[in-house]
Amino acid sequence: MPELFSSEKNSLISPTSSRSVTETINGSHKFVIQGYSLAKGMGIGKHIASETFTVGGYQWAIYFYPDGKNPEDNSAYVSVFIALASEGTDVRALFELTLVDQSGKGKHKVHSHFDRSLESGPYTLKYRGSMWGYKRFYRRAVLETSDFLKDDCLKIDCTVGVVVSQTDCSRLHSIQVPDSDIGSHFGMLLENQEGSDIVFNVAGEKFHAHKLVLAARSPVFRDELMDGMDEDECEVVVKDLEPKVFKAMLHFIYKDALLEDEELVASTASCVSDTLVGKLLAAADKYGLVRLRLMCESYLCKDIAINSVATTLALADSYHATELKAVCLKFAAENLAGAPPQVTEIRESGTEPRVSD
Repeated sequence: MPELFSSEKNSLISPTSSRSVTETINGSHKFVIQGYSLAKGMGIGKHIASETFTVGGYQWAIYFYPDGKNPEDNSAYVSVFIALASEGTDVRALFELTLVDQSGKGKHKVHSHFDRSLESGPYTLKYRGSMWGYKRFYRRAVLETSDFLKDDCLKIDCTVGVVVSQTDCSRLHSIQVPDSDIGSHFGMLLENQEGSDIVFNVAGEKFHAHKLVLAARSPVFRDELMDGMDEDECEVVVKDLEPKVFKAMLHFIYKDALLEDEELVASTASCVSDTLVGKLLAAADKYGLVRLRLMCESYLCKDIAINSVATTLALADSYHATELKAVCLKFAAENLAGAPPQVTEIRESGTEPRVSD
């Protein structure tokens, strides 16, 4: 009898396991401060706030104090803080603030928790409005003669890592599935020209492509290549696009991504419609590439300023970029008091922009 009881008891015991995982959910925000010289003098303790952004289920904002936050410093320093902008209690997080070097040398000023261990652990923000940052972020006199300030503009990048913990037993037996690499595979088709069956002649520059890929991605290409061409026709002359714009469009069609930022930034021009992204927006509209158009809109809306909102709105209106158009109109409404005459005309004319000389 005792042996039977012992045997049954042993058969009921099975090992269990669990794991507590503590990690950060990271997110970033780019804050552009245009008109730095006009912000000076607003007063110690007064700040310019970024739009709120969401990381880890919480809202955050960047506060820039052009005259500093600490009265004792007598405006000798600018101050930068990251604030918890939504309800929360004891939110633990890591932070990184980067003052961007705009000379292209890459000598950014970085304050980061991510690359070093903190003796007391991550910072805890007790309630909405709690902040972390630097009262003496940068000496103002030095900042104003540095490569961080260009065309009266500062750029601050912020990364927030919200600390979360969970008990997880499934990960002990999980199989990780890598991110989709279909874009890289199709990109190899474009780069190697393997199996290409159509050639585009753009201002004398030849681009090899695949009819089926183009037709699958663009309704305009589908109509032109599948229904509007003879079977033995294999070269198309494109007259209304520049080679660099057509190349960027093909890059998206095959890889579902914009070109690298370096290539886009290198194409900057005095007028937004003359930039590579501006021209790519027009191409996206022409060829029915809705996702590319939205990606261009998203890129362009980051650099809207008083001196560019009129031309950006005109571009958006011309190529059905409704999201960008809405952002421009909102920006014009919020900044109308200090806007130049051409922005006033936009406001007065409603949704049909007129850009004055």
